[in-house]
Amino acid sequence: MEIFPGLGPGFEATWLEVGRAIAREPANLGQMLVRAVEEEDVYYVVTDWTDEPGFRAFERSQAHIGHRLRIGPFRRRGEMVLTQGVFELPGREARATG
Repeated sequence: MEIFPGLGPGFEATWLEVGRAIAREPANLGQMLVRAVEEEDVYYVVTDWTDEPGFRAFERSQAHIGHRLRIGPFRRRGEMVLTQGVFELPGREARATG
């Protein structure tokens, strides 16, 4: 998503609060906020769910509507794309400790 210029710190703080709430959802496996290095005011949210029905149930919930209302004032534009993992390869550190 692209946020309005200058709102990065407030957006990040709000996203962290919202993200902590989403992390408590039973179907949520984790999430990450990523800030673009070469594009100012652009962020990506990567989130993992047990399955699509679990995500869709959350997406239609009142809780999700409330989260979107909190994030909305920061968003200039954005889109959501659902993906499905194909491969996951652990990095060197994970192999050494796992």
